[in-house]
Amino acid sequence: MRTYFLRITAFVLLAAGGLLLADGCWIRAKAVLAQYLLQQAFEETVKTGKQTKAWPWADTWPVARLRMERLDVDLIVLEGEHGEVLAFGPGHVSMSSAPGSDGHCLLAGHRDSSFSFLQYLQPGDIFTLQTGDGTLQYYRMRESSVQAADTLYLDETEQASLTLLTCYPFDSIRPGTKLRYLVFSDRVRKGEDRVL
Repeated sequence: MRTYFLRITAFVLLAAGGLLLADGCWIRAKAVLAQYLLQQAFEETVKTGKQTKAWPWADTWPVARLRMERLDVDLIVLEGEHGEVLAFGPGHVSMSSAPGSDGHCLLAGHRDSSFSFLQYLQPGDIFTLQTGDGTLQYYRMRESSVQAADTLYLDETEQASLTLLTCYPFDSIRPGTKLRYLVFSDRVRKGEDRVL
């Protein structure tokens, strides 16, 4: 009887382990496939000038591509800032200026995935932001700041600026902390030091 119980226990544990492993592989496979589909949708948006969803039932669409060469960052930015959007990449905060336009554009992302690179940025770093019409804008990081989430506000400005926002601290195991890490940057011309 004891041998039978041990065999059943071993079988159940192996099956559970196999299911957990398969689930982890499935999540990783979905993430890779989603990034491929988002890249394709953004390229189609640039080519046609029309908003293109990555899959038919998506409730968002690509609006820009954010790159930072020094840290090998290449991210498709989606419209919106709710949880479903941020699960796939950074999102454009709808109440801010459109990516690449004059004014203050705000992008939000998760600190443990798409925006984990923010902790390694330094003042003077250059980002590129390609908009849906293919225009390439350059932004230079001015400074970073940690602020309480409940005191944040979006200041309106006519100067072209880009702010990247994520939860803080980066190594926290708790979701939804009360602090936010912000990276402020200003639009510049390629190869110039002058802020536009």
